[in-house]
Amino acid sequence: MTVEQVDTLVIGGGQAGVAMSEHLGKLGVPHVILEKGRIAEKWRSGRWDSLVANGPAWHDRFPGLGFDDVDDDAFPTKERVAAYFEDYAKRIAAPIRCGVEVTEVTRHADRLGFRVETSAGPIEAKYVVAATGPFQRPVFPRIVPETAGIRQMHSAEYRNPGQLDDGAVLVVGAGSSGTQIADEIQRAGRQVYLSVGPHSRYPRRYRERDYCWWLGVLGRWDVETPDPNTQHVTIAVSGAYGGYTVDFRRLAERGMTLVGRTESFADGTLRFAPDLADNLAYGDRALISELDEADAYVARNGLDLPPEPAARHIPPDPACVIDPILALDLTAAGVTTIIWATGYEYDFSWLKVDTFDADGKPRHKRGVSAEPGLYFMGLPWLSRRGSSFIWGVWHDAMYVADHIATHRHYVDYDRTARERTAL
Repeated sequence: MTVEQVDTLVIGGGQAGVAMSEHLGKLGVPHVILEKGRIAEKWRSGRWDSLVANGPAWHDRFPGLGFDDVDDDAFPTKERVAAYFEDYAKRIAAPIRCGVEVTEVTRHADRLGFRVETSAGPIEAKYVVAATGPFQRPVFPRIVPETAGIRQMHSAEYRNPGQLDDGAVLVVGAGSSGTQIADEIQRAGRQVYLSVGPHSRYPRRYRERDYCWWLGVLGRWDVETPDPNTQHVTIAVSGAYGGYTVDFRRLAERGMTLVGRTESFADGTLRFAPDLADNLAYGDRALISELDEADAYVARNGLDLPPEPAARHIPPDPACVIDPILALDLTAAGVTTIIWATGYEYDFSWLKVDTFDADGKPRHKRGVSAEPGLYFMGLPWLSRRGSSFIWGVWHDAMYVADHIATHRHYVDYDRTARERTAL
């Protein structure tokens, strides 16, 4: 069987893969991109129907192309974001092959490069870029057994309120996804319980600027490593319904019941930690801290941005915070569905190379892995905080592509030097 030979193989045709293609193309690096679905498939089918970008159109894009049909301060729908990447791929003539799944990557034992098994046959590549992103294996806590008679799903399976059974809904996880899903279900007229853990929350807009702008001028996007004290703290921010600052107390005012972290289940009853008030207070402190820094920046730079004292108002604690529910009989409460908005973990089981730690996390520096010739793209904190955003992926790809191009020059020199010696 003839095995196809390629120089650089990019696995994944989403935002990371498209960004890699642009920079590899500019540097003259021959490459092929394999995508098991369609371009930007995760945006198309991997999230709920009403999902929008978490950053405004002026911010969540690549430098060379804007959204010509979306207001700069609006939040593009997931379909529009997917179309954007499809358009971008055409614009740069990205060599993407859709409908091809990679099943295994192994390193050659005696020469440069890798053997890649795919659904369309084997490929040999000198360089491989894993651009599959971070949303790989949903984290599904097995707290409530399947025999409990409650429908359970991960937020990755949720699409809209119409797919849910009649009855109340418990959403576990109050990051951006869990909060937006809980809000949508409540707006559909359903009784919603929301399990809230430690979190930070940001102002969606403050003093006429989006929080993405504030993080930019305050240098937050350039932070290279997360604070150890916030490793497991989620961030609640929303672009839904035109964008708004998440305030859990106001959600409670509208009828949502807040509870603390979900801890255990027995005899039809879920038990929650007595930490709800503390978790809300943590989020409040984070919000006020952000506002303080923004105000200081305005004063220091003499900006003409109107004050917004109302942004600092913290509503009174609702009844569910003052007298929190620590145990909930699901049947008595009418809960028929639990949605676990509990994030994702990596699944690089198809990469049979030595570049992972004991927890299965890639060992790399700015996307350059510990396995020579193998690279990662699209991971959170790949190089800095901004790596999780579309524009951050584009800048990360520039660095990785340059690293590949530089290594190719050394390999070419070695080859030509050997040829000269042989003469």
